[in-house]
Amino acid sequence: MFLKLDFMASKLVNPASQVGHPVPRMRKMLKTHSRSVPAIIHPWTRRKRNADVVRPIHIIKVAEQSPGLVDDNKEINENDKDNREVEQIKADLFQAVQVINRGIFGVPSAKKSAIHGLVELLESQNPTPDPTLNLEKVGGCWKLVYSTITILGSKRTKLGLRDFISLGDFYQNIDVAKGKAVNVINFNVRGLNMLNGQLTIEASFKTASRSRVDINYESSNIIPDQLMNMFRKNYDLLLSIFNPDGWLEITYVDDNMRIGRDDSGNIFILERSRESEN
Repeated sequence: MFLKLDFMASKLVNPASQVGHPVPRMRKMLKTHSRSVPAIIHPWTRRKRNADVVRPIHIIKVAEQSPGLVDDNKEINENDKDNREVEQIKADLFQAVQVINRGIFGVPSAKKSAIHGLVELLESQNPTPDPTLNLEKVGGCWKLVYSTITILGSKRTKLGLRDFISLGDFYQNIDVAKGKAVNVINFNVRGLNMLNGQLTIEASFKTASRSRVDINYESSNIIPDQLMNMFRKNYDLLLSIFNPDGWLEITYVDDNMRIGRDDSGNIFILERSRESEN
């Protein structure tokens, strides 16, 4: 390749190799057309001689299309896509746990598998991998929407939860500064002018790892007295179901949803509540 180019160059320099017009005439033509032409300056770029140099447009375009900016835009788009996927999973999960009374009285196996599959998807995309280092996201009031804790068979009968007493909402109030958690389970009693009452369980917690807390039961009570009288005979059974003693792994938490797993293998799904209910 280099030899070929050298040969072509030698032909251009060698006058004997020119066909048609001799070199002197060519030089004359070049001289004739080499008259000075006044520079044309666009009005937008006209400046005083010592003014700042105008930045060429093609340089601006190159800067706008630099690899760094392209990578940043790509990362933003990917994050937006991930956020949309998480929000869709959460919407599907909230839909799946509707009309099953928080799962407390059992859930069909197919439904349960679907719920747990969505839970695992969310856990794999937990935006707060070290929740105990970000306890401000855990504090406040939460409402239980699903749990694998169940009251079935003779337990449900003994507690009068088949026809006479119905379960209301479950709330959890977490005071991060005091290391306290208060669980509130609401009940409605038919036949006594729709008597409303609640079981309150207080516990303390302390950090055990970056995602786990140890929980210690402290006290409990039922109000009003009429409801306490109904549960008195089976009060220990009631506490054994809702006693929070043990540890809890916080497997997912964001601004409005929290998922946890305890040392008994139970799953808890909660949504943030605006107001405390204790």
